[in-house]
Amino acid sequence: MNDLALEIAATAARLVVEEGLAFGPAKHRALKELGLPSRTALPTNDVVETEVRDYIALFCADTQPTELLALRELARVWMQRLVEFRPHLGGAVWQGWATRLCDVDLALFCDDPKSAEIALINQNQRYEVQTARGLHGDDVDVLSVHSFCDALNEDVGVHLRIYDLDDLRGALLPDTQGRSPRGDLAALERLLAA
Repeated sequence: MNDLALEIAATAARLVVEEGLAFGPAKHRALKELGLPSRTALPTNDVVETEVRDYIALFCADTQPTELLALRELARVWMQRLVEFRPHLGGAVWQGWATRLCDVDLALFCDDPKSAEIALINQNQRYEVQTARGLHGDDVDVLSVHSFCDALNEDVGVHLRIYDLDDLRGALLPDTQGRSPRGDLAALERLLAA
């Protein structure tokens, strides 16, 4: 890894932690902040994640564990609320480097894709429908809600990615570091108990 890639990763990590940007946009904005051409090779997400963890350890060690706990507890509430759709927590909240600026990302595995929307309507939840890249590179619907988090005393975005039930098996394949990219309610409960 060259020094330039590490500098890009460190700058991107600061943007992820301080502004809540996702890795992709943070890397591109880091290029602009560093005055580098847009075609400059970008560091991998694994390198950025390492820098994010280092940044948190250095600058947010006193607040981040409490914020992570609050987000995981909020995720548990939503997973219990939507248990019939086999929810799996992913992203920063699952991986353990989330701060108060991070959203909760849940994957729902449904027999009928519209059933999750119907469940939100029945729970009187306001939501927006968006489209995002899914597990296999295909576009999937994302139902986004704002949920008040008492522990943080603010609204947190909760994003529900809607998948077919058949996608569940491939959703648990380990990432490049051998970690599960997401976990079900029982796995989250183990994290909260630890």
